Amino acid sequence: MWSPAVSRQLLLRIVLSLVGLGILGGAGYGAWILFLQPAGPAAVNVSTVPIPSISASGAGAVPTAPASFDGTWKVDTSIGSFAASTSSFVGYRVQEQLASIGAHTAVGRTPDVSGTLTLQGTTVTAVEITANLGTLKSNDDRRDGQLHRQALETDRFPTATFKLAQPIELGTAPAEGQAVSVTATGDLTLHGQTKSVQIPLQAKRTAGLIVVTGSLEVTFADFGIAKPTSFLVLSVQDHGTLELQLFFTHA
Repeated sequence: MWSPAVSRQLLLRIVLSLVGLGILGGAGYGAWILFLQPAGPAAVNVSTVPIPSISASGAGAVPTAPASFDGTWKVDTSIGSFAASTSSFVGYRVQEQLASIGAHTAVGRTPDVSGTLTLQGTTVTAVEITANLGTLKSNDDRRDGQLHRQALETDRFPTATFKLAQPIELGTAPAEGQAVSVTATGDLTLHGQTKSVQIPLQAKRTAGLIVVTGSLEVTFADFGIAKPTSFLVLSVQDHGTLELQLFFTHA
């Protein structure tokens, strides 16, 4: 058996050897660092979104149910935690091929979201959402910096918007905690271009809170988006997923 001192020295040599190989590998070193980073957050799912306690005090507490659900509801950015993926956000998921590693899912999100939805009986009559893409954050600052100049070009096109074009009929008023699935038809403006889209959404209400999640496959060319390039990234798919998680409270 090796002594503890010998074991520590052997472990140190192994670690230094791996680091040395990474440095000699150039781009492989950057890929190795990315490999050591934790996996990105899971895809949005209304059924697994934690809802803060109604009895909690201070910002982020869920308000009690309003006397009427009719009227305007606004995106509430005080609910939950962005770091824990339990708040309102808009973001992307894109499949990358990294040097020396292989397939990797890049996930970037921004909590800088505003907007409203209008509810009348069992009909959603209006929705307008704006997201500040200039504050998109992923697990790598280098990727985030590139998006200011490449792909989304957020320095030139800092915002993305969605505006509902057709009312959404729910049929019946959803029960407390019941998840419902709908499709929102509207105009998505991304990278300075506006297209008509249909976004599959899931929603549920808890007391005075409505949470909405959804995702949409977006082909980059449809919005004039060129695939980003990087010495760490061998290739990027020609499409990605736009995702959203929004908490609404009665205005």
